[in-house]
Amino acid sequence: MTLILDRAATTPRTLISPALFVRLTARIAVDHPEHAHQADIIMEQALAFLATCAANPGAGLGPSDTVDIGWHTFILYTPEYAEFCQRIAGRFIHHNPDDNPADSGTGNSLADTIKAMEAAGYRVDPVVWPTSADCSSGGGGKCNQCYAGCTDSPKKTAVG
Repeated sequence: MTLILDRAATTPRTLISPALFVRLTARIAVDHPEHAHQADIIMEQALAFLATCAANPGAGLGPSDTVDIGWHTFILYTPEYAEFCQRIAGRFIHHNPDDNPADSGTGNSLADTIKAMEAAGYRVDPVVWPTSADCSSGGGGKCNQCYAGCTDSPKKTAVG
């Protein structure tokens, strides 16, 4: 499988068309008015996160609560999301919530995701990625990957 991922593209919004970026950020602003002022940041970081998942299949990476808003929003635009996934990952990037995130067993933390994003060449915006000092869940300085333990499926075989 050949991934079409330009690691030099450190501006995540370039991974989708400007028109789609505007649509997604507008949807975040409407659906999450408390985050309207940072809709651009949320979507950029969600795109960087997804591109990082594409480059690290099976790693069980997960978003912060705020970045998960961007992922959920993008998934609502199913045809565009499916095309994006195929183009950057060669597969559909599934959003798999863990029904019991405290016992997920992935061993990954937000710090692991942040390291992977930085290694992929993306800037991690601390506005939407809490530091370990900001996290109280997960214990030992580790955070749940999002409120529901959402990850790109590390345990299941990717379909697509």
